[in-house]
Amino acid sequence: MINHGKNIKIFTGNSYPQLAHDIADIIGVNVGDSKVSKFSNGEISVDINETVRGTDLFLVQTLCEPVNDNIMELLIMLDAFKRASAGRVTAVIPHYSYARQDRKAKARQPITAKLMADLIHTAGADRVLTMDLHAPQIQGFFDIPVDHLEGVPIIAKYFKSLNFEADDVIAVSPDIGGVKRTRKFAEKLHIPIAIIDKRRPKPNVSEVMSIIGDVKDKRVILVDDMIDTGGSIVNAAEALLKMGAKEVYACCTHGVLSGPAIERLENSPIKEIVTLNTIPVEAKKQIEKIKVLSVAPIFAEAIRRIYEDISVSKIFHEE
Repeated sequence: MINHGKNIKIFTGNSYPQLAHDIADIIGVNVGDSKVSKFSNGEISVDINETVRGTDLFLVQTLCEPVNDNIMELLIMLDAFKRASAGRVTAVIPHYSYARQDRKAKARQPITAKLMADLIHTAGADRVLTMDLHAPQIQGFFDIPVDHLEGVPIIAKYFKSLNFEADDVIAVSPDIGGVKRTRKFAEKLHIPIAIIDKRRPKPNVSEVMSIIGDVKDKRVILVDDMIDTGGSIVNAAEALLKMGAKEVYACCTHGVLSGPAIERLENSPIKEIVTLNTIPVEAKKQIEKIKVLSVAPIFAEAIRRIYEDISVSKIFHEE
């Protein structure tokens, strides 16, 4: 680690300490000494047990279940570091929650993704490092710099290693909104794409309307940013097989895997589900079909680049 007059420190809340330790190990530093606990009435208590004055500080806190507790930990820790005179504080948020509430889809709805951005800034973050926001324009909700990492290169590298015949494979976007992501993935594997046109009658429920593209006799890779309850991806897989696809794989950056997701995926025709560990995948969710790839190396590299004041976007052009 190059030293240019300021120390680097990495801290973590309780959401995913293992990821913070993995990142710190790659960088070659220890995770900072802090404790986040609760008072008897449920309020969050934060103790920072070492000096952070003038440091380049990175707080790793992914926003997974329990989402609201993890958000409060993040905000309170950011406030503590700012008041302790940390030089620059970067909130490292591998999975940014409330990102699906990024616009008023109907009257009297909140835009919670913007509210979250305001809270993180107000609490004391000088910049944010995150991965695959549900809508990339959420970067514009922040009044501080946002480094937006992509999960597609990590997942594409894994599928390359399976050595499928290129003319045998097609990447499929499970909805219109994910076409850009799917195209980036397909370009890395030099394969064509298809698109599923679906509608959502209510949250966490989707219906496949039609498929744009030819999937007959193809190995299909469904590319999504997150798998939550698994309903959309399983519906999509079943529709693709009905259209003549010979087998279906699925991949996503954020394996939220809430509610009936594991049972649905286990019973689905999907051959393998590849996800990144932006959210911890508990032991009970680690079924044979699910392959988890680590984001620690890419976050460690991004943190090193932020610390050394060099380009983060170049990470994606150095393959």
